[in-house]
Amino acid sequence: MLPKEYRLKKRSAFAATYRTGQVFHKDGITLFAGKRKENDLPAKVGFVVSKKIHKRAVKRNRIKRLMRESYRLLIKNGYTKTEYMSLIFVASAKLLDKDFKYINNSIKKLVDKI
Repeated sequence: MLPKEYRLKKRSAFAATYRTGQVFHKDGITLFAGKRKENDLPAKVGFVVSKKIHKRAVKRNRIKRLMRESYRLLIKNGYTKTEYMSLIFVASAKLLDKDFKYINNSIKKLVDKI
């Protein structure tokens, strides 16, 4: 599970990130990166899978779990050195039949890109 200090929770924080952030795409995942930060606090992260992707919550939650675990492992290994205050990973329908290895590589590439 992702530690609390890394979670993006508030609806207003999501809206601000969508509105003011930069957008990056890679392998079925879209990354919205919010404003640049001035302090040393860790970046807050959110994961979104729309109902348009699949109508069953089980499928949507599986994709979110895989993305969350991938990002958690990046944090654990000290891999993420982001200068943004907030990050939102948005999944597309391409990820429905993909495994953890594919999602992990995609998230690593996205984090490297920013």
